[in-house]
Amino acid sequence: MKIVFLGTNGWYDTPTGNTVSALIRTERWDIVLDAGNGIYKLDQYCDGTKPVFILLSHFHLDHIAGLHTIVKFKFKKGLTICGGKGARRLLKTFVNHPFTVPLAKLPYPVKLLELPAQAGELPFKITTLPLVHADPVLGMRLELEGKVVTYCTDTGYCPNALKLAKSADLLITECAHAPGETNPGWPHFNPETAAKLAVEAGAKRLAITHFSADRYRTPAARAAGLKLSRKIFPKAIGAKDGLIINII
Repeated sequence: MKIVFLGTNGWYDTPTGNTVSALIRTERWDIVLDAGNGIYKLDQYCDGTKPVFILLSHFHLDHIAGLHTIVKFKFKKGLTICGGKGARRLLKTFVNHPFTVPLAKLPYPVKLLELPAQAGELPFKITTLPLVHADPVLGMRLELEGKVVTYCTDTGYCPNALKLAKSADLLITECAHAPGETNPGWPHFNPETAAKLAVEAGAKRLAITHFSADRYRTPAARAAGLKLSRKIFPKAIGAKDGLIINII
């Protein structure tokens, strides 16, 4: 199993990265975490010969803006898009005229599921729990090929993030806030919070992503944040666009 980071910025694109998206490549499925602008690179790693799933943590634009590019893909086994409550209504509005090509006109079949209510219709095990943010966000725990990948973005520290992260083989968290920064009105992780969650959860590895574009303007700024994370959790990795992590 491989994780490919397609986009690692939060909020907007910069020369440092596209907005957030990551691909989980398994033997049976290609699973995409969020659909920021980085998703346009998906066909560099995914040939469409396996069923494709897009899992949306929430509907802020930096997590769904890339959906307007999915018309260029050739998903021969179809696409399933999953999101939280209201996903069906929201996506039929956003992926539609006058914004982009409607879902019904894509060159492959598309299915929409709402989580957690329809999680049982997925062919792999996923647990979703609400996280803490300005708008509803789902954290995700996926059990694939005997491994656990947890994805928690756009959240402050909360008990549900810890539940989802317990003993994860790879914990992927956001890192939107700058070192030492907190903002209860706009909850996000900083590098220290992400690392502390990994320690408390007993995760095997941590990848920090979703670096806010206005706070992490350069690779050097990201490296400084990663250095702080590694002081707390030495197995932390700083994601960048194009990074591939093998989970064995």
